[in-house]
Amino acid sequence: MSVIGLDVGTTGCKAIVFNEEGDILGQAAREYPVLTPQPNWAEQDAERVWYLAQEALQEAVGKAGGGTGPEALALSVQGEAVIPVDGDGKPLRPAILGMDARTGEENAWLLKTFGGESLFQKTGMPVHTVNTLPKLLWLQRHEPELWQEADQFLLYEDFFLRRLGGAATISHCLASRTQMYDLEQGVWAEDLLTACDIDVGRLARLAPEEGGVVGRLRKDLAAGLGFEGDVMLVSGGHDQACAALGSGVVEAGLAMDSTGTAEVVEVAMTSPALSEELREGDISVYRHVVPGLFVAMTLNHSGGLLLRWFRDTLSEADVERARVEGEDPYDVILADAPEGPTGLLVMPHFAGKGTPGFDTTSRGAIAGLTFATTHADIAKGILEGLTFELRANVDLLREAGAPIEELHAVGGGARSSLWLQLKADICHVPLRVPRVTEAACLGAALLAGVGCGVYENVWEAVDATVRFDRRVEPRPSSSEAYEKVYAVYEELYPALISLQRRLP
Repeated sequence: MSVIGLDVGTTGCKAIVFNEEGDILGQAAREYPVLTPQPNWAEQDAERVWYLAQEALQEAVGKAGGGTGPEALALSVQGEAVIPVDGDGKPLRPAILGMDARTGEENAWLLKTFGGESLFQKTGMPVHTVNTLPKLLWLQRHEPELWQEADQFLLYEDFFLRRLGGAATISHCLASRTQMYDLEQGVWAEDLLTACDIDVGRLARLAPEEGGVVGRLRKDLAAGLGFEGDVMLVSGGHDQACAALGSGVVEAGLAMDSTGTAEVVEVAMTSPALSEELREGDISVYRHVVPGLFVAMTLNHSGGLLLRWFRDTLSEADVERARVEGEDPYDVILADAPEGPTGLLVMPHFAGKGTPGFDTTSRGAIAGLTFATTHADIAKGILEGLTFELRANVDLLREAGAPIEELHAVGGGARSSLWLQLKADICHVPLRVPRVTEAACLGAALLAGVGCGVYENVWEAVDATVRFDRRVEPRPSSSEAYEKVYAVYEELYPALISLQRRLP
């Protein structure tokens, strides 16, 4: 018996077929762009994403071969994207993504009307442009004809489920990231929605609280994609929560570091600890895909997206060399990286400053350049800067009472031994690397497996599939060297932000 997890991320999608032991039987991936038609905007062609995801599903199922094919499918998706759809479930405009920062005025209205503390206590979401609620308010104000025309306003999970054959159904996990969900009651916050003139009937219906089957894959679509037999559609969740499940974060106190397009730390907890420290640090708190648990989430929008920018914009020769030699481009780019601190300070705010203390006005910067600086120095400096941001988030979570004793490292960044060691050294924390680092797909597949009866529950699923390949320990001498650099890095953003805000 096999199951399939489909991960729909910000810059690409992956489909992976797993057997009951968590072995990969077939996989495929596709990339797609983030559109920036105006400054601070981030949009996406959701119809293109839908088409490419079908390609990935078909290829993964084809590679898996044999047997009856996957019996169930669940989705792991990027959060906060808004997709207005017509009566047939087709997009009426490009999706507005989580990293979009156009909603400053809408957030000012939310703060004035409800107050930041009140919204955080109800929804677990600090007031910020990342949230879905202000994006809907923006559509009301700036695209009123579309607002009236739209049948529903969906996120990627419910958008896909509606197209795959089920109704537009959203997991409690993903719904709780919208700033429209009552975290304590476990329902759409209808009082908040009414005050914002949003009809709850135009949102997706909530899946059963414990997850499970929410529909069946359309027969015609199943045949075209290479599936055989009846395929169950199972409630999935936010990609980071699915990755936490796929990395074994199924008990309070366990934590994950996920490095994909963005970099995220998630810490599991038994109740939503809505402390002032977390709100002031803009740390979101929402429902885990694991029943009965919640997660606190940090966010750095740059993450792997910054490395991709460096690869595509400034590393043409290395990319060509990697193609010719059959190597990973990032391995070639970092092959000559120096030992120890580079002497550079790279502030990786290319998509604004993430947590703690979101600031969409901040920009990227590189300090310490000389004529002796090499291409590899800058590449490693980017890794150092990203890891300094990780350190600030780990420190905040610890100060707020989360006992982070180790991090489960997943995502593309978990394949880099250099980056893993930097994280251990700079953050003073060991990292454990699971056998399957594509943990979001695995987490979604495990939910599919529970839904179709392969596993009794998620804990049994993790016991059967999640194995760790290695553990990376901090090196005292390197930790000491980076501690001195980090002390300087902490002064970089305060020193630059007033100058950056004067730039056109």
